[in-house]
Amino acid sequence: MRPWLLLPPQWAHDLSSLALPLISLLYEKDTPHWNSFDWKGLHFANPVGIAGGVDKNAENINDWLRLGCGFIEVGTVTPFPQEPNPGKIMDRDLQLKAMWNKMGFPSHGADEVFYNLKSFGPDYKAPIFVNIGKNRNTSNAEAVNDYLSLIHKFQPLADAFVVNISSPNTKGLRELQQKENLKALLGPLIEQTCKAKSAPILVKLSPDMSDEGLSESINNCHQLGVDGFVLTNTTLSRPQGCHFPPDGGLSGSPLKDLSKHALQIAAETLGKHKKEKLIVSVGGVMGPEDVFERLQMGANLVQIYSALVFHGPCFFHDVARRFNEAR
Repeated sequence: MRPWLLLPPQWAHDLSSLALPLISLLYEKDTPHWNSFDWKGLHFANPVGIAGGVDKNAENINDWLRLGCGFIEVGTVTPFPQEPNPGKIMDRDLQLKAMWNKMGFPSHGADEVFYNLKSFGPDYKAPIFVNIGKNRNTSNAEAVNDYLSLIHKFQPLADAFVVNISSPNTKGLRELQQKENLKALLGPLIEQTCKAKSAPILVKLSPDMSDEGLSESINNCHQLGVDGFVLTNTTLSRPQGCHFPPDGGLSGSPLKDLSKHALQIAAETLGKHKKEKLIVSVGGVMGPEDVFERLQMGANLVQIYSALVFHGPCFFHDVARRFNEAR
């Protein structure tokens, strides 16, 4: 029974932060342990967490922990508060098991998200990733300043940063994935984190690049010293029979093959260096079998978004139970 599917998508999304405290009380308070591992001083009780965009403003940290998350990504956070893009910003297709959004980094802003995170810390029970992005009115030429300000702001609280340069819903953002733009953006970010001995940096990439383009971006990021990758963001591609508009990002089942392919490209591109990186697979992970497949393909961590809509918030405990049953 998934009563939220009876509500309009935007209503269900907006009410979720109010419902989660009640739903989470139905579950164990201890995070399930399976496939636990350590990386750069971080301990992951299990490899499944929420993707960026689920808890944009860090409002439900304790609820996600009770629901069984092995790690939590908050954001995308922008330096200053901003509203969603105008017009309709969210829809779902039950038959395709697909989600569509054109949100464009709606955020309460860095100050409020910092306050929320600090109120839950400092002793988190799971690693906290902070997904960071530029305000939409910041030009690409000045984008580095937005990202630097966010790293400086959150370095006392973040266990890792996810640099979001791949959302299709902020005009021109994906241009930052190009070689020269990558160097201009990531060079100062990595220099700052190294100097401050701050959290590792992961880069979130698009599923819509060619194989050559994705491989080049991954290799460029590696050369610059990035610590890992989140693969992938939502897609502008549309499957046959899809009724969503051409703009806006698509996630859910139609993103599965693109996300898996990006994971393969990353493994091939990084080669022997892959063991040094943290690889997070996200996109089209709709059930426990998808989680296990991504791990077998070489992902260290797996994130979900659409599965929370189509499977439900019991997803994390269902995966843990399925893993233990198979042992």
